[in-house]
Amino acid sequence: MYILRLNAAGQPVEWLTWQETVCLYSRDLIRWSLGDIIYRIRGGYNRSLDNRTVIEVPSIVACGGKRLFPARTNPSLSNNSLFERDNHQCLYCAKHLPRKFLTRDHIVPTSKGGQDDWMNVVASCKRCNQFKSDRPLEETGMSLIALPYRPNAAEYLALVNSNRILQEQADYLSSQFSENCRWSLKESPPVS
Repeated sequence: MYILRLNAAGQPVEWLTWQETVCLYSRDLIRWSLGDIIYRIRGGYNRSLDNRTVIEVPSIVACGGKRLFPARTNPSLSNNSLFERDNHQCLYCAKHLPRKFLTRDHIVPTSKGGQDDWMNVVASCKRCNQFKSDRPLEETGMSLIALPYRPNAAEYLALVNSNRILQEQADYLSSQFSENCRWSLKESPPVS
């Protein structure tokens, strides 16, 4: 289980392990927190005070730091995050498929100068990808059922950790999803 780290303004930054979060607490870098306590870490005993150190770790913490993705930077593109973005759906034939039946398709083929980035790739079933081959869409008679988009920081953090997000983390992240977002953390997308 990961802890969602926010900056002091409440913008999602990254996922932390409980060990990284305890280090932030021990260095007094946590400014505020949200959510239920998901870990209670017990330390050593203080002989003079006769007590034990306990650090309670909630599911969401905020500390100083910059936004994960400044406006000019793209979040990392991987097949897993692409398939999550497109809700495990071929954006040509609209079939929902397990990951093993999906591929990354470049709308403008790389052989024709297309880039390997969020705005030029979609999830595609193997059949549609093979049919399209390295041709532009207008030569194939195919069309997209939805346009590609670059996920914002909240969407990206949800994409890369979608099957391990606690409900309060999902609620916090989904409140910051853009209008382009086609999926919801409350739904369970098919997985392979």
